[in-house]
Amino acid sequence: MRIILDAMGTDDHPRAEIAGAVEALLESESDVEIVLVGDREIIEAELATYESLPDCLTVFHAPDRVTGTDSPSKAIRRKPESSIVVGLKLHRDGEADAFVSAGPTGAVMATSLFTLRPLPGVDRPAVGALLPTASEPCLLVDAGANVDCRPQHLVQFAQLGSIYARDMMGRPEPRVALLSIGEEPGKGDELTLAAHRLLSSQRGLRFVGNVEGRDIIDGVCDVVVCDGFVGNVLLKFYESVFHFVVGLLKKEVDSATENSLDFEEVFRVLDYAEIGGAPLLGVGGVTVICHGESRPKAIRNALKLAVRAVRADMVGNSARHLAESMDLPSREAS
Repeated sequence: MRIILDAMGTDDHPRAEIAGAVEALLESESDVEIVLVGDREIIEAELATYESLPDCLTVFHAPDRVTGTDSPSKAIRRKPESSIVVGLKLHRDGEADAFVSAGPTGAVMATSLFTLRPLPGVDRPAVGALLPTASEPCLLVDAGANVDCRPQHLVQFAQLGSIYARDMMGRPEPRVALLSIGEEPGKGDELTLAAHRLLSSQRGLRFVGNVEGRDIIDGVCDVVVCDGFVGNVLLKFYESVFHFVVGLLKKEVDSATENSLDFEEVFRVLDYAEIGGAPLLGVGGVTVICHGESRPKAIRNALKLAVRAVRADMVGNSARHLAESMDLPSREAS
C-alpha cells in the first residue's frame, strides 16, 4: 500500500510531515509505504538529520508549492508541478492508494474534485470531520467544502456520512441528524426545512430528525449534517475549545501536586491531533485533509486514517451504497 504525503503542506514543512511519516511507519504494518512529495532538496536536507529511516519512506520530486494566497480553483492550472497537484495525479493514475495533505484546504479540495472526480450520484463532495462528544465521536458533514447548498446536497452528505460511520467508525446503524435551531421538524431556514422533508423519506438511512448545536456534545447522533458554512463555524469553535479548556485547567491546577490530577484523557479527547485529518467524502479516491498547523502527531494519525480507509475499501463501498440508495448503475470507483 502506497500513501502519498504532501511534504510541503504544514506551516512547519517538511519537518512535521517527515516526523509524522516516520512515526506512522513505525506503528504500521510492513506493507505500508509512504511517498513524500515535494521539493527533493528541501526534503532530503531534513531527512539527513535522522540517524536512521524506515526503508519504506521514499521521495517524489515536485518543485512547486501551493500557498494560502493562491486561488484554489486555479492552482491545478497555474502550479501543475506543485506537491498537491503532482501527489493527487499519482493517486489518480494508480501509483498510490491515498493522498494526505496539510496544504491549503481549498486547493486540496478543488484539485481532488478535478483530478479524482466525484463518485456517481455525488454533486458535491464534502469534508467529514470528527467531533468529540460525551460518548463516541460524531461525524460532521460538511465541515467546509460547500458554502451554498441545496436540499439534495444535504441528503447526499447524509448518505456519505452514514456510509463512512458504518465502514470506518464501526456504527452498524448510524444515527443521522440535521443541524437546526430546534428539534421540531418545522424549525430552521428554507434549506433545513426542505432537507428535513427529503431526509425523512430516504430509504436505508436512519434519520433521527433535527438536532441543536448544544445536543451534539451529548452524543445523540453519529452523523450531523449541515452546509459547509455552518459546519466550518462549528468545527472551528470545537477546535478552540481545546485551547480554552487547557488554559482554564492550567490556571486552576498550578498549585496542585503532579500526581494529584490526571487530565491526560481529557486532553486526548479534545485534541484534534488525535484525529489527524478529515476525509473528503464523495470523490473517486482517498483524500485526507489536515490542518495547516498540524504537528507530527496529527500527520501520523492522518496517515493511519488513510491506511484504514484503503483497507476498508471506503471509496468502493461508498460507490456501491450510493448506487443502491439512488438507483444508479452500480460500478466500482476508479
